Amino acid sequence: MVTLAILMATAALPSDCSSKPNLAPVVHVAAAQRAGDIVDTAVAAGDFSTLVAAVKAAGLVETLKSEGPFTVFAPTDAAFAALPKGTLDGLLKPEAKGTLTSSLTYHVVAGRLDAAAVLGSRSLATVNGQRLDVSKRGDVARIDGAKIVKTDIVCSNGIIHVIDAVVMPSSDSIVATATAAGSFRTLLAAATAAGLAETLGKDGPFTVFAPTDAAFAALPKGTVEDLLKPENKDRLVAILKLHVVSGRVDAATAIGAGEAKTLQGSTLRITSKDGNVMVGGAKVSTADLDASNGIIHVIDQVLLPQA
Repeated sequence: MVTLAILMATAALPSDCSSKPNLAPVVHVAAAQRAGDIVDTAVAAGDFSTLVAAVKAAGLVETLKSEGPFTVFAPTDAAFAALPKGTLDGLLKPEAKGTLTSSLTYHVVAGRLDAAAVLGSRSLATVNGQRLDVSKRGDVARIDGAKIVKTDIVCSNGIIHVIDAVVMPSSDSIVATATAAGSFRTLLAAATAAGLAETLGKDGPFTVFAPTDAAFAALPKGTVEDLLKPENKDRLVAILKLHVVSGRVDAATAIGAGEAKTLQGSTLRITSKDGNVMVGGAKVSTADLDASNGIIHVIDQVLLPQA
């Protein structure tokens, strides 16, 4: 969960990140040329037998031996052993291949990011689509809570950073995530009435600018009740689709784009004002709530189509 104000401040950080402690030397091209690929390097290290077995079960060996480059946050055998009993066995079953693939690709970032580049980010977009949170306190750096115990293992097609725990992406859909939050009851009721809840619960990916219950309560008296009537379904659908964008658009990407084309057909302007980010006139209060089929940005107003 990242506020847009923090995200904007992060975007202004200097690119060399020289003010941040560097966990390891900068990667040199010559070293990469001498190294093996990510899979061969992990096999040779001897501490990643479970990770390698999982990569094979998911059918990702060829991908991680390809040109890349990739940055892999690699859990050790001990990290996999620390998972709840039965978790790993369940993930390695053929019928769980999709879940296993999602979990493994959550440990992979496109590009070659050394320690300094990792620490210079607040979050990292993974191949899975969801984002890893980066934090540092003292000499301890963490990825989604997992401690980075070794950095900058150079590979011909990327780089490996070793972590002491297996990190897991969100397995909850947009609907499940909104339900668990507890502050989107009106939005969920509206999505159900419009026949969109099932779509947002399994299809995607989608980006949802989600008005809170307080945002709906701020509408003129009787508006919500009127919209929920069966005869007003088309209008309700148009309003809800104005809050949904196709694809997974994180906050940083949205800010950079300056606009977003919605499923309703209109384009929302995305601007910054007084340290706040505005989407179609609504303020984004919380950004980047990851879901299995998309991402949620919380807004403080209900967006209405132009007449």
